[in-house]
Amino acid sequence: MFETDTIAAISTALGEGAIGIVRLSGPDALAISDRFVNIGKKKKVTTVDSHTIHYGHVTDLSTGTLVDEVMVTVMKAPRTFTREDTVEINCHGGIVAVNQILEVALEAGARLAEPGEFTKRAFLNGRIDLSQAEAVMDIIQAKSSRAKDLALSQLEGKLSKKIQNLRQSMLKTLAAIEVTIDYPEYDEAEELTLKEIKTTARDIQSQINRLLQESKQGKILREGIKTAIIGRPNVGKSSLLNVLLQEDKAIVTSIAGTTRDTIEETLTIRGIPLTLIDTAGIRETDDLVEQIGVKRSQEAIDRSDLILLVLNQSQELTEEDKKLLALTKEKKRIILLNKSDLESRLNLTELEETLNGQSQVITTSMLTDQGIEDLEEAILTLFMTGKIDEKDMTYVSNARHIQLLKEALKALDDVLEAADMGVGVDLIQIDLTRAWDLLGQITGESAPDELLNQLFSQFCLGK
Repeated sequence: MFETDTIAAISTALGEGAIGIVRLSGPDALAISDRFVNIGKKKKVTTVDSHTIHYGHVTDLSTGTLVDEVMVTVMKAPRTFTREDTVEINCHGGIVAVNQILEVALEAGARLAEPGEFTKRAFLNGRIDLSQAEAVMDIIQAKSSRAKDLALSQLEGKLSKKIQNLRQSMLKTLAAIEVTIDYPEYDEAEELTLKEIKTTARDIQSQINRLLQESKQGKILREGIKTAIIGRPNVGKSSLLNVLLQEDKAIVTSIAGTTRDTIEETLTIRGIPLTLIDTAGIRETDDLVEQIGVKRSQEAIDRSDLILLVLNQSQELTEEDKKLLALTKEKKRIILLNKSDLESRLNLTELEETLNGQSQVITTSMLTDQGIEDLEEAILTLFMTGKIDEKDMTYVSNARHIQLLKEALKALDDVLEAADMGVGVDLIQIDLTRAWDLLGQITGESAPDELLNQLFSQFCLGK
């Protein structure tokens, strides 16, 4: 076990609430708690059974005054998250109470935990690997239930198991290479080893490619889709935002130019988080404030994953509409023909010629909610191939993992290229070992200390 001191931190969000929790973890967690926690005349934190909870009081060591009445949970190593002795003090929620208890714990001998240090200790003590540790933060930051399920799957070790299986296959081949190097007099052995190298490299490449393909959906579930609602003034952009949010978030009037700035809101559509950006109507204007809004709208287009281009089907295509169609032709987009409750004057043939079959067109009315379900289905189809696999949520969604998989794929390309050129197995071993090492960085088996410090520093203080 990783030997260390005893740390303490507040594990609940600061603010008013029913309960606040101060957590201690380390070799002296029980003894330190005994110094300021009273759980009865005949009981001590150090002597009670593991995984039990006790009513008690916290006392200020300096003044001897009562700080709060608490419930104290005692968990002894190794059956804890950190695999260290752990004490959790449940007190009344509120900034003052939890802060005072933390101060007393520090005065009694604990050290203030660094961000993510509890999870880091769980990793260093072998309780979880690095990908599982990152999943802890993903669960906390999940924007939808599906994103939470994805992170939970990773926390359970499904991704880790896949990576470990790939590394084990590589390890067998690396062992065969070592034997060939040790006994160079056997020409047949090198030939058989080269054949095994190619087979292993191609098989692992196939599995990595499958993970990367799934990662596109996993990344969407984890980070969401940045979606810009664009169109010229008064076509129904703000109304669309309000309908999707099911609340009047944006001001809607018949006056063109009402929306002067971008408005960002987050919602979930069929399990996929979307960040909706309602933009100012894009048009030529002399109004300085509106000009700034138009500029920000154009910037929103550049940084969006999806464009919802709203057209007014009760009017003919304008030059501004055509400019927006041209401006967004390289982006993933859905065209919404809004105001279908009014008489149609839009030339559909002209629009179809302009689109050339590259974008889906949906007829909508914000007054009657027509087309909203079709829009949701179109988004799902565009980004998730029409469905989300409920049975296998082992998607790679972490940007660090995706980059390491891509680098491992490149290293395996080098392996196959060298094998085809007849390069000696001792040189091929270098690239295969690099691929093996890159995959090990996903689970933390070969991750440098600098990386670990950087990753865990991104965690909240009490986790």
